[in-house]
Amino acid sequence: MFIAFLSDFGLTDDFVGTCHGVIKRIAPEAQIIDVTHGIPPQAVLQGALVLANTLEYMPIGVHLAVVDPGVGGPRRPLALRDGEGRLFVGPDNGLLLPAASRAGIVAAHELANPAYALPTISRTFHGRDLFSPAAAHLARGVPLEELGPPLDPESLVTLDLPRPEIRDGVALASLLYVDSFGNVVLNLTRDDLEGLGLVPGSRVEVELAGERYYAVVARTFADARPGDVILYEDSYRNMSIAVSRGNAARLLHASPGQRLRIVPVR
Repeated sequence: MFIAFLSDFGLTDDFVGTCHGVIKRIAPEAQIIDVTHGIPPQAVLQGALVLANTLEYMPIGVHLAVVDPGVGGPRRPLALRDGEGRLFVGPDNGLLLPAASRAGIVAAHELANPAYALPTISRTFHGRDLFSPAAAHLARGVPLEELGPPLDPESLVTLDLPRPEIRDGVALASLLYVDSFGNVVLNLTRDDLEGLGLVPGSRVEVELAGERYYAVVARTFADARPGDVILYEDSYRNMSIAVSRGNAARLLHASPGQRLRIVPVR
């Protein structure tokens, strides 16, 4: 079975490799797909969105996700099953729910059976000691119900996903995250823009933290000249801001959580 692994561990330290080792010692036949380990530290919302965005491109299997700023605290360790038979392992901090909820959560269990964890569980590395072993045992075919007591899916922690505001011909959006190219992902869709009468080629004014920039709505990066600010639909159907052959986050001094105003230029 496949284990798709996402985390904020990065690749500088030994964390990812150690988790791989734990999984392979328990389930040597498991195939591990590293979705990304480049989620910024503690960025639960970004991790949740990336997990949900990539779900449809992953084989049915186990989805191991660890972005866990509450490790060692009262948050619960989880294993979930959705309506398609996918299994999810990770912390109860909202990280798993946008992905697992897409097909409906049909079972939720707390990881509490020591038979499916390492003998010693550290306070700070549940990814190695608790989540990786659970994912490996699930990949081997251990029933979800063996891992611990059932939980009411309604009791799971949810994330407050920001919603855009569209009024008086203006869009007020939130910056969800910044990718490694400096492109800024917004909580807007193409439908939101079309509701404002904006189509490819339209010009807009973008206001962020009191600074204003002109941008053009574009289909691709090639539709703009180098250095132009563009508003485009990314591969996951979110509207994003980029600079053609540049770095939008650096130019706009953008960071997740900020609010951005888009005004059509008539």
